[in-house]
Amino acid sequence: MPNTLGIMLTFTTYGTWLRGDARGWVADGLVYPPEPRLEDMDRQRLRYPPFRFSPEQRHQAGNAIGRTVAAMGGSVYALTVGSWHAHVVVGYVNVPLAEIVKLMKEGVRIDMGYRRAIWSGGYDKRFCFDRRSLLARVEYVRRHNLQDGLPGEPWAFIVPPI
Repeated sequence: MPNTLGIMLTFTTYGTWLRGDARGWVADGLVYPPEPRLEDMDRQRLRYPPFRFSPEQRHQAGNAIGRTVAAMGGSVYALTVGSWHAHVVVGYVNVPLAEIVKLMKEGVRIDMGYRRAIWSGGYDKRFCFDRRSLLARVEYVRRHNLQDGLPGEPWAFIVPPI
């Protein structure tokens, strides 16, 4: 999509947002209300305990994401890594979106030395076709860092949007 200025990607850590979750949940683009029974069933099927990043691991995970995007020839406009999810706004890269996400997730897992699932399957994507939507998503991600007591851009590889 050459007219895309950027894409905000969101992915969650393994076992931290199951179907039926009290926060609501999404399937095929539809938002569903909490369903505790379904959440319990999914929790029982987990192969590993739910994964969360410690505060000390978040910066390392972010560095791995930055290296992965750079290796694809892309730019990171905003990034936050929380205990149970990550948001990243990247500029357009001529690589299939599913491959970008796969490489980011695997880059973090391998860099951190995990031999188990640390990310859930799937991801959310928000395309930015104009500067206004791109800047709004960058600001949304920056706010997560500020709320965590970090600078808005805690990694040196983050660049301003075009």
